[in-house]
Amino acid sequence: MSGLALFASLVLAYAGMLGFCLNKDRHWKQLVNPHVPAQLRRLCVPAGGLLLGLAIYTSWQVWPGGMAVVGWFGLISLAGFALLMLLPYTPRLAVSLPLVGGSIWVVAALV
Repeated sequence: MSGLALFASLVLAYAGMLGFCLNKDRHWKQLVNPHVPAQLRRLCVPAGGLLLGLAIYTSWQVWPGGMAVVGWFGLISLAGFALLMLLPYTPRLAVSLPLVGGSIWVVAALV
């Protein structure tokens, strides 16, 4: 089991769930700068779907076959729960967490 692929899958699942969350008007106003055009909101669902697709691809690097799908659903649940807990208390951290996680993953992959 590759720890880097598992971490990448978790970060991608979180980013995908955040993309679906940003499609809602309430969360868009809560999480994004009001000066950002709302037309970008339409891009959040396809981007979230793409990120979840990348998450299942990386989970296939960790687990074989059907276990990858079960692990992927578990990672989506974990990421969604983390997003649910972060939204009311620290919304700016909720938005910046995929960037931080991605940079940690890049540094760990290079080392």
